[in-house]
Amino acid sequence: MTSPNITPNRDRIFADLSALVSFNSPHSVPELADQHEAACAWTVAELESLGFDVKRHPTIDNADTIIGDRIVDTEAPTVLLYSHYDVVPAGDPAAWTSDPFTLTERDGRWYGRGAADCKGNLAMHLEAIRLLDAAGKTSANLKVVIEGSEEFGGQGGLERLIETSPELFRADVILIADSGNVAVGTPTLTTQLRGGAQVQVSVETLAGDIHSGGFGGAAPDAADALVRIASSLFDEHGRTTIDGVDCLGKWEGDAYDRETFRKDAGALEGVQLYGTVDDEPADMVWARPAVTMIGFTSRPVSEALNAINAHASAQFNLRVPAGMSAAETAEKLEEHIVSHTPWGAKVSVGITQLNEPFATDIDGPAVSLLGECLKKSYGQDSLAVVGSGGSIPLTTTLQEHFREAEIALFGVEEPLCGIHGVDESVDPSEIERIAAAEAEFLLTFSK
Repeated sequence: MTSPNITPNRDRIFADLSALVSFNSPHSVPELADQHEAACAWTVAELESLGFDVKRHPTIDNADTIIGDRIVDTEAPTVLLYSHYDVVPAGDPAAWTSDPFTLTERDGRWYGRGAADCKGNLAMHLEAIRLLDAAGKTSANLKVVIEGSEEFGGQGGLERLIETSPELFRADVILIADSGNVAVGTPTLTTQLRGGAQVQVSVETLAGDIHSGGFGGAAPDAADALVRIASSLFDEHGRTTIDGVDCLGKWEGDAYDRETFRKDAGALEGVQLYGTVDDEPADMVWARPAVTMIGFTSRPVSEALNAINAHASAQFNLRVPAGMSAAETAEKLEEHIVSHTPWGAKVSVGITQLNEPFATDIDGPAVSLLGECLKKSYGQDSLAVVGSGGSIPLTTTLQEHFREAEIALFGVEEPLCGIHGVDESVDPSEIERIAAAEAEFLLTFSK
């Protein structure tokens, strides 16, 4: 794979990931607190068995961040390995082909909640450390940070812990395993993440719902007003438009082929992608702000009445590319919504979960070495360099506090994983190859 001394053990990886997947461990579900705790305790025990001095650090969002240290020389450089043990809820287990909390192999892939995001990455780190130890250890200090509320959002527990106790996280190289490859078998580094915010919009037009027969046609409908607000955020080609914001940026890195994007996104046959022929998918998802209506409420269809809606509300998810301020863009979005509210309707806008975008340089010596190890592990001559439309607030917080540290973003995920959805899965070869690459990097770094 990479060297005769670095050969991943698939059975061992499967056992680790099986144990992790068995914990139904979303942070934000009180009735599953015991499962969340069990996932944390299991991770602590595994790191301790690998010789780490492990401590649990409570955060303001009532989740423990696990920090394990293995110091070989106080003068040596430190490499930080990051992942998280919490997951998004699995939803209805009956919708899954197999039990979401039993790691199950089908057609060469392993299925289960968190198999890729992010327990697969945690299992990868554990395997990399074991491979490293078998091959001769490292001359660098190791620090492992495993978060318990990454999927929760809102309160920024780990980010606040970094701000109040930065000494716990000090490192020269930070390897964040919470991303992935553009395709199975294609080694990839992510250089940019979008920031963003949640934007809640509420519209009122009447003192109360009124009969559509008696007043329909003249009385203003709040749901109609909100639909018009939403429509104003897109041009005729579906491109996001926010007054006063440049929404036509161009991506300068590797392209995202249209047909590949259609397949990855699950676009139905005959349904067009947003944009014109001059708008590449990479431009739209990595270099431009985007607004998505992720929730809308007036009255459920199952409860439909012959009445005009007095109130309607929606939640929009704002994404903002690197090089653009998320705070300023969210402010412009609020101004846009207010100015495009029709008929003098009463509108209120609330902005939460604001986080800034992230960009990193992959040309530093450590990350360049990691890239070479990834290429060697995959048997490839080149490395894909891409952006990501997702957000990881931790990245910007670490970057602000440790400006000299090199940061790499990578991982076992790829488009077929279906993270956050039903039948989430991982290709075990991705865990093997990346674990081997990480182990070789740690073996070689600082020598």
